[in-house]
Amino acid sequence: MHKIAIIGLGKGGTVVYQTLKTTKNVSILGVADIDPKASGALLAKRDGVFFTTDFTALLALPGVDIFIEATGRSEVREKLLALKPAGAIVMDGKAAELMLTILDEKRQLIEIKNIKGELDAILNSVQEGIAVAGMDGTVKYVNPSFVKISGISAKDRIGENTFRSSPDGALARCLRTRQPVFGRRSVIGGTDIEVVSNAAPILAGDKGEMVGAVAVFQPLTDVMRLMDQLQRQSRLLERLSVKFGEVTSAKYSFDDVLGADPALRQVVEVARKIADTNSTVLVMGESGTGKELIAHAIHNTSSRRSFPFIRVNCAAIPETLLESEFFGHEKGAFTGATESKMGKFELANRGTIFLDEIGDMPHQLQGKLLRVLQEREIERVGGTRPKPVDVRVIAATNRDLAKLIAAGTFREDLYYRLKVIELTIPPLRRRKEDIPLLVENALAKFNRLLGKRIRGFSAEALAELRRYDWPGNLRELENVVERAVVTTDGDTITAAKLGPLVDLPKRDLSLRDTEIMTFEEMERRLIELAVAKHGHNLEGKKQAAAALGISLATLYNKLRRYGLGDTK
Repeated sequence: MHKIAIIGLGKGGTVVYQTLKTTKNVSILGVADIDPKASGALLAKRDGVFFTTDFTALLALPGVDIFIEATGRSEVREKLLALKPAGAIVMDGKAAELMLTILDEKRQLIEIKNIKGELDAILNSVQEGIAVAGMDGTVKYVNPSFVKISGISAKDRIGENTFRSSPDGALARCLRTRQPVFGRRSVIGGTDIEVVSNAAPILAGDKGEMVGAVAVFQPLTDVMRLMDQLQRQSRLLERLSVKFGEVTSAKYSFDDVLGADPALRQVVEVARKIADTNSTVLVMGESGTGKELIAHAIHNTSSRRSFPFIRVNCAAIPETLLESEFFGHEKGAFTGATESKMGKFELANRGTIFLDEIGDMPHQLQGKLLRVLQEREIERVGGTRPKPVDVRVIAATNRDLAKLIAAGTFREDLYYRLKVIELTIPPLRRRKEDIPLLVENALAKFNRLLGKRIRGFSAEALAELRRYDWPGNLRELENVVERAVVTTDGDTITAAKLGPLVDLPKRDLSLRDTEIMTFEEMERRLIELAVAKHGHNLEGKKQAAAALGISLATLYNKLRRYGLGDTK
């Protein structure tokens, strides 16, 4: 008997609860949700199952061996993993839903296998005569009723060619026309027995290729029902593959794109406007700027959000497997292809495919991707017929595609097909005013994950972070904040603590460099220069204000605005 506790009784948790409560060898000992009026909570109370709004209370229930976390919140999962009894398992809610779906599909497949086992018994027991032949007309099977009706033994009929023995029969006609035959009167070859026959093609494989025909001397109702059920096997396998693809979903929305930088907000505004279209999008930007986050947000805002979001890193898949990964392959298409496989585009059908690092895609595959974008169809490796796909493509790269085109490593026609909508995300060094907000968000995240209570960064530490040019962009900033949180014992991260964590450059505060900058950046640098020259004490700041031609109060206001040291 498996003893279960469920945390989170929203839509997913409620489905898991309803399914497990009727499952043999499963006992639900308790459930938890912060909302006592959640639908699953009301069901549990009605069923007399222990309910609490504090999920940690479930940890005290004796005998629980599986905790199903259905809130989707990482902090809940981490706390469960940290506090769960030894030997207990923590299972993700989506994984539990998928497990139940797979078990149901497996049950149906077992039923179909049982039907296959019953088919011979049925064919041998029905009163109608039945004959089966291959495409060349060779009879492969006759049932006992065929022998009884015709007086011809199975040994004498099997192996004969129906085109010679019964050229006018329903079986021969069906094989010639490849169409079903109904109510055809004919004489069984070698006899004077007239019968009314129905015949139908036998289709096999994913492509529905005709491999023979079956004829029945009476209405085909029972046999056709069984044949239809057998054909369901391939459809069930296809549906199961699609369900695995649907587990992949976008995690972020536009609310996760932080910052007030005008260039960034313009990117977000355009992305919001085009989210619910089917236009192809090319996201440009340096590594670590958040290109994938934008792709997630576009998908989650579109009408495709209920369907798969499939991510493909074009640089991470071995070149020899790229085509198979993208488009799938048929059984026997190459050595080791023992089963047919759906590609990423098929898995993303009706959803979005995100092609990351598109600039690293091999040249020979670019032409096939172009065809997909133009024709909206794919062809599996080893396949002979195209398959239509309804997929929205979002591509991203940190490389200069114009240079790659000039070098002959990237197709110009593919470039223009991809950049129907082009979004360029600014690097962090060009939006340093957003650093305090980004740091605050990252600090809250790592406080929660690491169980720390750090209140913030000192003014000097923030000034150091803004002075750095962040070649790794947001990813590097998050890494620095995480390392600072891990290594800080107090409640404030200081500039001294940052020193070993990031290679902050010694800024030459002279104005000899010729880079073009905004007036705000120029003002900030002048203030840095003046305070560095005259000192950070009160007297030094008075001299700095005088040198800049501003009042001491104005200098303090600007120091606060730019986060340049203390303002005492």
